[in-house]
Amino acid sequence: MLAGSDRVLFGAAYYHEYQPYDRLDVDLDLMQEAHFSVIRVGESVWSTWEPENGQFDLDWLEPVLDGAARRGISVILGTPTYAVPPWLARLYPEIAGERSTGERIPWGARQEVDFTHPAFLFHADRVIRKILRRYAGHPAVVGFQVDNEPGLHLLHNRGVFQRFVDDLRHRYGDVDSLNREWGLVYWSHRLSTWDDLWAPDGNTQPQYDVAWRRFQAAQTTRFISWQADIVREYSSPGQFVTTCIAYDRPAVDDDLVTDALDTTAGNLYYAMQDGLQLPDDGSGPHDQNWTTTGTWALYFSADRMYSSRQEGFLVTETNAMHIGPPWDNRPAFDGQWRQVAWALVARGARMVEYWHWHTLHFGTETSWGGVLPHAGRPGRTFYELRQVGDEFRRAGRLVAGCRPDAEVAFLYSLPNRWLMQKYPPLAAAGGGPDARAYDGIFAPFYRGAFDAGLSARILHSRKATTTHPAEFAASHPLLVVPGHYMSPDHLLDWLADYAAAGGHLVIGPRTGYADHEARARTETAPGRLAQASGVHYDEFSNLKSTIPVLPADGATIKLDAATATRWCDGLLVDDAQVVATYEHPHFSQWPAITTRDHERGRITCVGTIPDSSFAKSLFQWLATDVVQPWCELPATMTSTGAAAVDGTRLRFLHNWSWDPASVAVPTEVHDILTGETFHTQDHVQLGPWDVRVLAERQP
Repeated sequence: MLAGSDRVLFGAAYYHEYQPYDRLDVDLDLMQEAHFSVIRVGESVWSTWEPENGQFDLDWLEPVLDGAARRGISVILGTPTYAVPPWLARLYPEIAGERSTGERIPWGARQEVDFTHPAFLFHADRVIRKILRRYAGHPAVVGFQVDNEPGLHLLHNRGVFQRFVDDLRHRYGDVDSLNREWGLVYWSHRLSTWDDLWAPDGNTQPQYDVAWRRFQAAQTTRFISWQADIVREYSSPGQFVTTCIAYDRPAVDDDLVTDALDTTAGNLYYAMQDGLQLPDDGSGPHDQNWTTTGTWALYFSADRMYSSRQEGFLVTETNAMHIGPPWDNRPAFDGQWRQVAWALVARGARMVEYWHWHTLHFGTETSWGGVLPHAGRPGRTFYELRQVGDEFRRAGRLVAGCRPDAEVAFLYSLPNRWLMQKYPPLAAAGGGPDARAYDGIFAPFYRGAFDAGLSARILHSRKATTTHPAEFAASHPLLVVPGHYMSPDHLLDWLADYAAAGGHLVIGPRTGYADHEARARTETAPGRLAQASGVHYDEFSNLKSTIPVLPADGATIKLDAATATRWCDGLLVDDAQVVATYEHPHFSQWPAITTRDHERGRITCVGTIPDSSFAKSLFQWLATDVVQPWCELPATMTSTGAAAVDGTRLRFLHNWSWDPASVAVPTEVHDILTGETFHTQDHVQLGPWDVRVLAERQP
């Protein structure tokens, strides 16, 4: 269905069971008017499916599916395992999850359960099969979502811990090997038996934490895979299986969990109104959480979804009217819903689905605005989304499943992000540890590429290194690797081979310092890349304040009000060219940027975390050889390209501002929404918060 879809799927989560009165036909008629092609149902109400132990009520959903089918609206059917009914908690109190050993998660929210517990799995298996036997074959059902936003908690239950010990026993073989690999001679942590392994609550050993976090993510992957296997016993060819990923969850590895699924699906929430304005207020990685702030962060979220399987993805939830708690209600400005929808499609979205259809009249999320307000009548949100649905319908197959452009690739590492959450190399604003330190290193580089007008491809190292370095260099000539502290030998060798084969490798702070067990390397930093990069370093420093950065003598980089922030590697030049230096009485003894030819390619080292001006200038310099015909844009605009399935070149122009803008087109284009044709050097006009979708004329 996904490969052959004739348009981008468009719709919302729909909970008729939450409505205060029966309005099913009214809702479905309005959805049809808004050109909805899909709804998601059923995933949040186990206690409705099974009101008491063994007593099932399956009939209530049938009118919803039948009504959707009559109107040509497809349905994604969810399994309800993330919201456990009170009777199950009452009958089996032992299934409660534990945030720390012996500390049960209080009941009253969701995902409070140890999903690995046999009692939970028995009842989950039973309700899933009951639902699937009844509805998997319904003609409206095109796919299944198993669970919902998995990985909310790191589970400390005794059974989970014992499986962790077993996992270590199988991985390392004996305690002597574990003692050696983890360095447990330190502080007298040597084990004499597996029973000596301490619980994670008081752990301070980084090697332990790396293994613990990987194991927790593996439990989530196993659980989702288990559900996917059950669904496939009942599904038909053409029906897909997925889960919706919340990418900030502590116990989910999107790189691994999506291996068990047919497609990536994720939830993307963002700050509306001024949160999307360009030029922006300088919001950085500290402003990001489950919801993001900044246009660059919106694109980053979409690119992370694409990274999970390196293919198009489904957006299962995103902002409808407004999203968030009662004290933070900021519905979009006119045009912003439309802008964001097309931005997601430009980065590979094959479905845009809103959370949710109607604003709830009760419960925790009463203030989270849906497509319809509490009154249930169409308003501003509905009418703008109706326009989006009509545009998706008219654009059709041309924009469904397009492959986004990428002038720069980034290597992303969840294990390093996890490690830096507990052992951060960066300080927060108040001087304490910054649990978002990995984002604090990675995001400024990504944002620098975005501000320089470059589109990015984010890759997990597991997938990237399966490609031969020369092949990867040919398809991704610029590769940036910031914050990759834990780097196994084979990865560093692959990176060096990538540069030798003609790629331009950019190494950021902390990359290559430790091995796969988070042990600091015995080689001079940056480890096995030191010789190829022509630099090494013995020391590093946190920065209490920003430091101006200037071009080195003879360097071609252009820096305007550029500053180094938060970190400095004391780079010592062996055989490299200095590109930029610090303006500081102490730190000026070390370069901020160096570069060196390495066989057919090049390795550039950046020893600090650039501010936004510095990062933009850095990528403008790095991309000197990248042909960017759409680069002459006003500061309020973005331009992203993509390839349609049929090979048509698509260009998405956005104006993220109240001020009208225009751009001269470098080639003949056709606006697929308005029907206008523009010839070379004609000006395309964009109004406030506007978007244009253009097809480039084929040569």
